Amino acid sequence: MTAIQDVAIGTELPPLELPPISRTTLALFAGASGDHNPMHIDIDVAKSAGLDDVFAHGMLSMAYLGRLLTDWVDPQAIRSYRVRFAAITPLHGKPTATGTVTAIENGLATLELTVTLADGTVTLTGDAVVAL
Repeated sequence: MTAIQDVAIGTELPPLELPPISRTTLALFAGASGDHNPMHIDIDVAKSAGLDDVFAHGMLSMAYLGRLLTDWVDPQAIRSYRVRFAAITPLHGKPTATGTVTAIENGLATLELTVTLADGTVTLTGDAVVAL
């Protein structure tokens, strides 16, 4: 964690680099989240929709961003957190979650958050406000 006195506009959170998304990752997340949408776990359903294969749950990427935040601050410090889904995360995609402080006011830091794949595709954007 970054010392509170060292946080400034432009401070970057340590990136959360994740392993490539596997079928096991998707199956485990489906079980943990209760989201058993076949588009995420059944290749035949994905192909019937015109896709090459299954893809990751958007909420999995949101969970990765949440982990990025809680690796940086205590969960009780999070005042708001929201995301926008920008693109799918394909099977074998390698996500990295990042965050940057964009504002500090009244003891609160606003962060810009992103999940990006190794090929540069941004799959998720968002923001959070945390107490310092």
